[in-house]
Amino acid sequence: MIEFFLGGSPPTVTHQHQQVTVRNGKPVFYEPDRLKAARQQLTFQLKIHRPAVPITGPVRLLTKWCFPLCAGHKIDGEYKTTRPDTDNLQKLLKDVMTKVGFWQDDAQVASEIIEKFYARIPGIYIRVEKL
Repeated sequence: MIEFFLGGSPPTVTHQHQQVTVRNGKPVFYEPDRLKAARQQLTFQLKIHRPAVPITGPVRLLTKWCFPLCAGHKIDGEYKTTRPDTDNLQKLLKDVMTKVGFWQDDAQVASEIIEKFYARIPGIYIRVEKL
């Protein structure tokens, strides 16, 4: 099992923020600067927690997205019911975890538990378990 906390405000830009343009009559997808920055930040933070060898076989991924307390949401642990959606948050995280070597393919994630809260200490709690 691997367990850690990435401190700081979680990225609110998601994989869904990709843009498309047309070049030579064909669509070309690209990442806006905010999405590139979020990907780079996650890559930097996750590299120090990756296993020495990528995990093989099925994996359970538990994440708790802890967003900073704000006006109207001052209770530590209050569930966050506004955007971004949990599935969109998770897509970018899993893509980066694959890239830095937690596992060979994010299709190995056979079980996911995702929660998002307002929290006194913002960040992302992550637990990876081999099933």
